[in-house]
Amino acid sequence: MGKNKTTSGKREKKKQQLAVDASEAPVSKKKKQTAEISKESDTEKPQVKPEDPFNIEDLTPEERRVFERKLKKERKKEQKKLQKEGLAVETKTEPAKPSAGELALQYLESWSNKSPEWKFQKARQTWLLMNMYDAEKVPAEHFKKLLPYLVGLKGSARETTIKKAEEYMKEYDNRETEEESDEQRTERIREVLQLLC
Repeated sequence: MGKNKTTSGKREKKKQQLAVDASEAPVSKKKKQTAEISKESDTEKPQVKPEDPFNIEDLTPEERRVFERKLKKERKKEQKKLQKEGLAVETKTEPAKPSAGELALQYLESWSNKSPEWKFQKARQTWLLMNMYDAEKVPAEHFKKLLPYLVGLKGSARETTIKKAEEYMKEYDNRETEEESDEQRTERIREVLQLLC
């Protein structure tokens, strides 16, 4: 039994020593702040305004969530207030991007005006070559500007354009009835073939 008393006495002394060491050990700033905040009551906590320069990183996760919720509520209140006053709140909407057709026609315009900003773009040229027979996609004024552009075609683009025009011409020659839109298309095909052949 004497042995048990000495072991339990040693344990007690170790526990006391650890408690003394822990109280003397330096406490990190974050632990001090957490301890101080937990001591304060909810009514004593200072109200943080969104305008105040405040380091959010110093807050505990729960305090951070509360702070962010308050900010969100205040923003919503401001938006509602402005809407009631008749001032439309600008939302983050990106301006509509121009379609591929619009970009291709702008590309053609830039080329025809010999603009110094003009730069060859394969995608724009491809769109123009694929849609040049469609009067709705490429209006007559743009088609007139496209013809001189076609003169400068080289390599496979030129060969492919000629082949497609010949195929379209054979297809239209085999048709018995022609509509008005078909006549415009046929006329465009003839112009392209005369120009490139």
